Amino acid sequence: MPEPTLFERIIAREIPADIIHEDDLSIAFKDINPQAPHHILIIPKKPIPRVGEANDNDSATLGHLLIIARKIARDIGIADSSEGFRLVINNGQDGGESVPHLHVHLLGGRKMQWPPG
Repeated sequence: MPEPTLFERIIAREIPADIIHEDDLSIAFKDINPQAPHHILIIPKKPIPRVGEANDNDSATLGHLLIIARKIARDIGIADSSEGFRLVINNGQDGGESVPHLHVHLLGGRKMQWPPG
């Protein structure tokens, strides 16, 4: 059996995190290495390694992550169209994935650049 990922350990409360949202399907917490004034990770409690490995049965969970991102953006005051926010999902090493557990980055509080990097 593989070792639990960092995020599975956060879900299990083995590692502390600044949790700002939790429900039956997901948990969201502040990134420990923020890339913007607001940098929150939204993850499914079900261990899906990456979006490229999600299956059709995961569609409700994937949609739920985006709805939670919208809710958090509203709650922290960055959902207004004049300010805005960015959602990022990395997939694989070349895509910038650092933890093999699907997660959505919610970034806001500063002007984002394009292309991102």
